[in-house]
Amino acid sequence: PAVITIAIVTGAVWLLMGYGVSFALGRAIAVLVISCPCALGLATPTAIMVGTGKGAEYGILIKSAEALEQMHKIDTIVLDKTGTVTEGKPVVTDVMAVDISEKELMEMAASVEKPSEHPLAEAIVKKAEEEGIKTFTVTDFEALSGLGIKCVSEKGEILAGNIRMMKENAVEGVDEGVSEKLAKEGKTPLFFALDGKFKGTIAVMDKIRETSIEAVNDFKDMGIEVVMLTGDNRLTAEAVKETVGCDRVIAEVMPADKEAEISRLKSEGKKVAMVGDGINDAPALARADVGVAIGAGTDVAIESADIVLMKSDLSDAAGAVRLSKAVIKNIKQNLFWAFFYNTIGIPVAAGVFFIPFGIKLNPMLGAAAMSMSSVFVVSNALRLRLFKPDKNRVNDINENIKEDIKEETTMKKTMTIEGMMCMHCTGRVDKALNAVEGISATVSLEEKKAFVTLEKEMTDDELKAIVEKEGYTVVAID
Repeated sequence: PAVITIAIVTGAVWLLMGYGVSFALGRAIAVLVISCPCALGLATPTAIMVGTGKGAEYGILIKSAEALEQMHKIDTIVLDKTGTVTEGKPVVTDVMAVDISEKELMEMAASVEKPSEHPLAEAIVKKAEEEGIKTFTVTDFEALSGLGIKCVSEKGEILAGNIRMMKENAVEGVDEGVSEKLAKEGKTPLFFALDGKFKGTIAVMDKIRETSIEAVNDFKDMGIEVVMLTGDNRLTAEAVKETVGCDRVIAEVMPADKEAEISRLKSEGKKVAMVGDGINDAPALARADVGVAIGAGTDVAIESADIVLMKSDLSDAAGAVRLSKAVIKNIKQNLFWAFFYNTIGIPVAAGVFFIPFGIKLNPMLGAAAMSMSSVFVVSNALRLRLFKPDKNRVNDINENIKEDIKEETTMKKTMTIEGMMCMHCTGRVDKALNAVEGISATVSLEEKKAFVTLEKEMTDDELKAIVEKEGYTVVAID
């Protein structure tokens, strides 16, 4: 409306000044043509389109333009511990029995944990299987959120969980000193009781992802506060926090309270991003200003998130922040040019400089200038194709040396897979392959392939079985 008004006023002024209709109409048309809002209309969507495409190229899937815009405003990032900061593949490190043998404790623990899908439970069951320990049947299985498990067996009522569960059930003989010692080492102690009497402790430790420390440093370099959120006891959480370098930790959080913690941070005026992978993280991911899901996480978490990290690499979350900042900067440059161009072009087209300097703009030149403005904006947006999110990674020379050393002991295979239709499918295949010890895999939805690195001998049939168990068809392994 403003441009149309300026064009009408321009024509009317020149007519009132005694110039002919042809001259006045030429100036009015020049105003309309040179201010055609193509550049303004292209400034934002072009940059967003290129930015989201570049993110996808690096395995950072951004679901909406709003998520891309909000990410650059983030001043606090909340990281779930298990499966995000850590690998989500815990292993048993200590078995300390009381009044029973270690084998009996493992038998009881594996029997109780077998029906559970928690990563800590899987670690205990796997340890028992490796040692050939058989399990017995349990009934009345009850998972107590944030505490542990209660069930009944022929031996009696069994409790398995954290120290709080033992205290709430008045279990006798719990050694809290051992619990503190294990927790300070970054291990998660699990306590077991039979008919109200303490029977032992099993410590489980989840290895920290190689890129977690690097990612945390990236966030801090960008001025973002890093908060770790976990249901683990405070001492274990503090040990992991010190190793990774987070600014602070919120520990002993019940799964249902994660969303409340995000809401509390937002109520303090913070712009919050949440990174998680589990079903319990889904409400918190939805509540955060930007939810970021690990690609190997649950379908519920992926669906609740605004951004998905397909490589399950926490450093890609830092890359997403840098990408957002680069896109917003590009948009501002484009908008500045569009407004600056109009600010200069419209007065020239209207004939402001005709009387003092004899300068007037032919409408055809105005059309050419308008086209060049659009070309400039699009070209500037395309510069985002040069963006690289892995700014702080180890230099290429060191990476090549590592690869040469690793190549001597590893084997790489490419699996062609049919049936993968969306990122949920690739997430399931990725999770299934990487869950096997000695396998490192990256799954590409576009190529319908999984790129697998084997650190131990494994047949093609064994690899094929892992994928086909998830419901997909392996058509070739090279």
